[in-house]
Amino acid sequence: MAAAPPEQIVVRDIPLLVELHLAPFFHLAVVVDAPIEERLRRLTEARGMNREDALARIDAQASDEQRRAAADIWLDNSGSPEELRDRARRLWAERLEPFNAGLLTGERLAGPAYELVPHNPAWPVQAERLINRIRVAAGEKAIRVDHIGSTSVPGLIAKDVIDLQLTVASLEVADELAAPLANAGFVRLDHIDHDDPQGAALASGEAPDQWRKRFHTSADPGRQANLHLRVEGWPNQRFALLFRDWLRGNPAVADEYARLKQRAEARARETDDPADGYYEVKEPWFAAAYPRALAWAERTGWRP
Repeated sequence: MAAAPPEQIVVRDIPLLVELHLAPFFHLAVVVDAPIEERLRRLTEARGMNREDALARIDAQASDEQRRAAADIWLDNSGSPEELRDRARRLWAERLEPFNAGLLTGERLAGPAYELVPHNPAWPVQAERLINRIRVAAGEKAIRVDHIGSTSVPGLIAKDVIDLQLTVASLEVADELAAPLANAGFVRLDHIDHDDPQGAALASGEAPDQWRKRFHTSADPGRQANLHLRVEGWPNQRFALLFRDWLRGNPAVADEYARLKQRAEARARETDDPADGYYEVKEPWFAAAYPRALAWAERTGWRP
């Protein structure tokens, strides 16, 4: 693999990928699956195994639940070899080649429309796969990696983009991680380098420069994700975690936020610049939500 040119897509066939917990070391994990009865038929007919031995071999492997948790892509192999080849060709053209192109150019994928979708129970599982890759790429420089944003709140509608936060000791450390994270599939966007400080935060004396960050985005067209690198203890790092936990712990506030998002979505459709329309509606609410969340943290003894 080391001898392959940098622009080449390399596919590794690893029978014990899941059992050896190797998926986080690769950009994508593809699991090729067939129903258990079909696997048994192939083992007994094609390899001459008796049913008991074939079943024992399957039972010794990772469970379907474990394999699904590790798999970015689940390829159905219940049909003919020709059908599997067709699925593999589509995967190559529609996901692997665009992913590779994004890694090579460092360009951001076209952002999703400002379209809200119902909560997807798979979001936390998908986030965990990405978090595991980030931990491998960042190593000891990662203080913590968290699933944040609307996709991290059970039941909440959201854009189909997973937000993650990598907490680091300093922005200098974040800069040192630019290349390792890009190699892991998260390209850096230099023009996004801060969050908007909330008015209440500035009024309370928080330093505006402590709302700076570094921002990466996934080059994978099949799973859009944003990665925010923020400094431990800075207000933007704490607020990302506080806001998530505040919504998780207060269903009425989560419902209020969902209604706001729906109004913002409608406004985005009405404006020439959907992003401006979307955030035009959301920002005033966030300005008021910041002190509310802080008050909740004080009452409950919340800690990040």
